[in-house]
Amino acid sequence: MRTGNRLAIITALIVGIIWSSLAWSYDELVEKKTFTMPTYTTIGGKTIKNVKIGYETYGRLNAAGTNAIFIPHYFTGTSHAAGKYAATDPAPGYWDSIIGAGKPLDTDKYFIVSADTLVNLNTKDPHVVTTGPASIDPDTGKPYGMTFPIVTFRDMVNTQKALCDSLGIHRLKAVMGASGGSMQTMEWAASYPEMVERAIPVIPGGVEASAYLVETLNTWMAPILNDPKWNKGDYYGKEEPVQGVAESLKLITMASRHYGWAEKAFGRKFAAPDKNPLDSWDNAFAIESVLDKATAAGAKKYDANSLLYTARANQLYRVHQDATLEEGVKRIKAKVLFIPAKSDLLLFSDYSKKAMEMLSAQGNKVEYFELQGDGGHLDGLFQIGQAGEVIREFLTK
Repeated sequence: MRTGNRLAIITALIVGIIWSSLAWSYDELVEKKTFTMPTYTTIGGKTIKNVKIGYETYGRLNAAGTNAIFIPHYFTGTSHAAGKYAATDPAPGYWDSIIGAGKPLDTDKYFIVSADTLVNLNTKDPHVVTTGPASIDPDTGKPYGMTFPIVTFRDMVNTQKALCDSLGIHRLKAVMGASGGSMQTMEWAASYPEMVERAIPVIPGGVEASAYLVETLNTWMAPILNDPKWNKGDYYGKEEPVQGVAESLKLITMASRHYGWAEKAFGRKFAAPDKNPLDSWDNAFAIESVLDKATAAGAKKYDANSLLYTARANQLYRVHQDATLEEGVKRIKAKVLFIPAKSDLLLFSDYSKKAMEMLSAQGNKVEYFELQGDGGHLDGLFQIGQAGEVIREFLTK
């Protein structure tokens, strides 16, 4: 594979887009919509005005409002889970292979809803409108920056619940999300147990962020905090901390992958065949060169402060966190299907197994399916088709 091709693929991974060789299953164009809340009070007691939530839907809601499936997205993702906004788009949404007529998330049967999280990283994407630190504070007329309240996954779920209420959804057939979306999935099940029938956490983080994950996220934040251009979050209208974001994305990319993927994609090849890293510090291995270029490109797409806020939400994750962990887990009534990835070196399958033990002990019906491969954490996006029939069957039980 040529270095240019590798760069295109790695860049696609970083910005959360699956390349166009995947089948386009959802056969209708998707419209991005906006839900607005006049105010929202966070779990931490702070009020945010004029909250906007971007969302998209697939399929049709039944008259009873009971055939909906909600999909919260992963760390760097958006609500664009399936389909295309225009026929000319180069690639569909990230789970397009399982969303659509006749697919496991069958839009002939189910009404699928996906929403951008609060503090979404993709502030420069014209399809992303959700409120966060890059938004204008109506009280000052300036971007919030780091004065924006710290938010949790429960805050995200609460705003998603308000969206669902506005759409006339009374019951959720399931909530299904990957990575950070898996954490929101479990928070949905704990916060609104009478509404959520099934939970499908993919590449899951269990029921709380481990100490290991908390520090991993800290390492992702450090390059931004140490970039002088971050300026304590006051960089809007000035030079942005793109170098810090690029270094953060490099850490995120490697944590999200597996050594098997790195060997297949790069091995120990040099960036240029005639430039041995032994001979000069200016010479690099192929994997170094490609990730450097790809993350530099990706850094221009993301908001640094929003990355920090999203990382903090992940660190704070514990289902229904105003109670003890045990009390939070006891609130969950849903049937749960855990779908970890065997090669995941970020959210280990042990997290799923521990959560399964807790849920099984209190009588929940729990199932487990492990994705095979050596793609690492991202197998939860790229290999989700392996679990397609298991998901289809689980939705009918």
